[in-house]
Amino acid sequence: MNRKTFPVALRLVAWFSTFFIGLTTAEAQQYEVGFGLGGATYSGDIIRRVDPGQIGIQGTLFGRRNFDNAWSLRAGVHVARLNAADSVRPIDPLAFNRNAHFNGTLVEVSAVMEFHFLDYMAHNSINRFSPYGFFGLGYSIFSGNGQAHDEDLTAGSYTTSTPVIPFGLGLKYKLTDRLILGVEAGMRASFNDQIDKIANEERYLPRFQAGPPPTNQVVNPYALNFGNPNDRDWYYFLGLTLSYSFHQVKCFN
Repeated sequence: MNRKTFPVALRLVAWFSTFFIGLTTAEAQQYEVGFGLGGATYSGDIIRRVDPGQIGIQGTLFGRRNFDNAWSLRAGVHVARLNAADSVRPIDPLAFNRNAHFNGTLVEVSAVMEFHFLDYMAHNSINRFSPYGFFGLGYSIFSGNGQAHDEDLTAGSYTTSTPVIPFGLGLKYKLTDRLILGVEAGMRASFNDQIDKIANEERYLPRFQAGPPPTNQVVNPYALNFGNPNDRDWYYFLGLTLSYSFHQVKCFN
């Protein structure tokens, strides 16, 4: 993480800490705390679509404030393992020869607004469940190990960070007046193309090298460090959550 991004991450962590300090002093019936567990994967220059065969584990701790029966604010910390390799399921023959791969740990701090489509929180509601959607902002730091191609001169450990836009859908079910079970699928659009260590930058090795006439250039098979310069890396979470309300959630008007 460079010097410019460090203050951003520090401010997000400070805001997140303030959120939980306020949680302990405000009206408790409006608040929940919880945790979650599930799977995580990514898409980028190694995986173009979500690949069930290349999934890591992810966990989360979060706090939530319920403003009314429809809107909630959730802040949380997510930790996930991400990995991908050309050798597992190459997107084309060139990717197989490129032999890029990476694995590492991602830490995300984020805050999202949730909108519930059904009134499930009121004690006299006929619904004990509700689908919901969420949208917000966050910041993530990824520390990994990998290579962009077979002859990558910078192969090994690396760190990158980026703002992210979290959004997705979920379903909550009120087990009791205090316990709420949820299932959630979330996507993260990043502003970074280096999670997989393949970015739109100067190649470490020339793609072409001197060859015999008449072309005078031949393809260097060890310089297959290509990527798509027109997109950014994404990552995805799918899992279960369990939250606890300090008191019975009041019936909002």
